[in-house]
Amino acid sequence: MDAQSSAVGTVAKTESATAVLLRFTPQPEHVRTARLVAVAHARRVGVEAGLLDEVRLAVGEACSRAVGLHQRHCPGEPVVVVLDAVDSTDSGLAPDRFVVAVADRVSGAVPGPRGEDADGAAEAQAGAEGADGAEGVEGADHAAAPAPAADEDDLDDAEMGLAVLTGLVDDLDITAGPDGGAVRMGWPVKEF
Repeated sequence: MDAQSSAVGTVAKTESATAVLLRFTPQPEHVRTARLVAVAHARRVGVEAGLLDEVRLAVGEACSRAVGLHQRHCPGEPVVVVLDAVDSTDSGLAPDRFVVAVADRVSGAVPGPRGEDADGAAEAQAGAEGADGAEGVEGADHAAAPAPAADEDDLDDAEMGLAVLTGLVDDLDITAGPDGGAVRMGWPVKEF
């Protein structure tokens, strides 16, 4: 298993006989295929019909996010999606969760707190103004907040995608590492 597949985390480590692995080039048209496969597999393993639209929307959002990141940062690398029914209790019984993990190869794609540098500069500037009003005002012209980096648009898109997923999926785990990140989502499986 390569580094990208291992970025999928625990799902990749516990792939069962029911697992489906998708690898596709980062093209928007492949997101629809991933959604269709995810919903078909979810239905097959026993996800309730009322949750299938949630699965479709969440997989589409996670895959679209990964495709966008890959197109900007590593267009030659495939997006990896693992679909699996797992026993989250480790009891060895029938699967109780349908889990989808979408992995990307973009380091730092899961945004952390931003604006710390800008806030620190603003605090330092406020201190300078308080200590010496005239110089502080002059310094304000020279110590303006840095211009946004080109990657801030990428982070804004990534944050929006994560915000949508957070509001949509109850069982959500987002991880990041030096080799990329993964969005892991889960839904309950009903017994037949």
